[in-house]
Amino acid sequence: MNKLDATSLYNIHRSIKHFIHKTPLITCDTFSKITETKNLYFKCENFQKTGSFKLRGATYALQTYITRALRMNQPIDNLEIITHSSGNHASALSYAGNLFGVKIRVVMPNNGPSAKREAVRTYGGEITFCEPTQQARELTTELIMAKKPMQLVHSSDNYLIIGGQTTVAYEIFKEIGDLDYILTPLGGGGLLAGTCLSALHFSPRTKVIGVEPALANDAYLSFKSGAIHPPLPPLTIADGLRIGVGVRNFEIMQKHLHDIITVDEEEIMRATFLIWERMKIVVEPSSATTLAALIKYRKMFRKKNVALVLSGGNVDLRNLPFSRDLIEL
Repeated sequence: MNKLDATSLYNIHRSIKHFIHKTPLITCDTFSKITETKNLYFKCENFQKTGSFKLRGATYALQTYITRALRMNQPIDNLEIITHSSGNHASALSYAGNLFGVKIRVVMPNNGPSAKREAVRTYGGEITFCEPTQQARELTTELIMAKKPMQLVHSSDNYLIIGGQTTVAYEIFKEIGDLDYILTPLGGGGLLAGTCLSALHFSPRTKVIGVEPALANDAYLSFKSGAIHPPLPPLTIADGLRIGVGVRNFEIMQKHLHDIITVDEEEIMRATFLIWERMKIVVEPSSATTLAALIKYRKMFRKKNVALVLSGGNVDLRNLPFSRDLIEL
């Protein structure tokens, strides 16, 4: 990943572009006025296949593992992939596995959204449930791998996954040549690390900022201290951001990230509702963290050109991620 250059990023995008959507980059005058930004753009990965940006990394990773297997004259039928995920990576990997004919085994927390569990099953992934902690996810995965050799594809702490996620910002920078800031949600850090690498090669003046829930701010603590902080209890409503920051991601963030800012639960829920109401699109709370941060720290972004990544839209519509007492402007 240290040898990744602009040509490499272009080749990654070219290799997966036929399997993904080039998601729209849209504007919203309401939020531009509220935040007093010069220009405000939303990269809508909630419209991506499987409902999140995760398909980009999953597709690139599987393509690479398949290519390696073929070079070693190994049958694809013997290639079996395992991961642990709260949902979006699991469904993306299951979708890609079904597309390429690769078996996918997924360890999921037992309190994850039902919509994400059903998506994994629909795409053919085999689920093993575990307790909703990082330790339980990793231990359950290790126990399964001890019984049968499998290729572990971490949801974020994997250079191939990071490489695939660079394509989100790559598409943004190809469409917009003058950005002051780009904000992405921050969980394990795959999307954020990929965004940092794309900015490095295609828009060096753009400041990349990660947004993290205050109840899951291990990456914020890690970034400020210079050493990885253990994951916090999974209490945030932003279920896609409950995982701890990865080692590979953190190394990239330390070199190229401008800053990490946090938002609280009420701010996340209100931003989720506002996007649903004003933009007429469905996003999950993890996605809405970027708008929550823009509103909270609007003075920082006043009169600036800003892009927000809406990372996904996989929501259990029977359990809406906001309450009536939080939807007043």
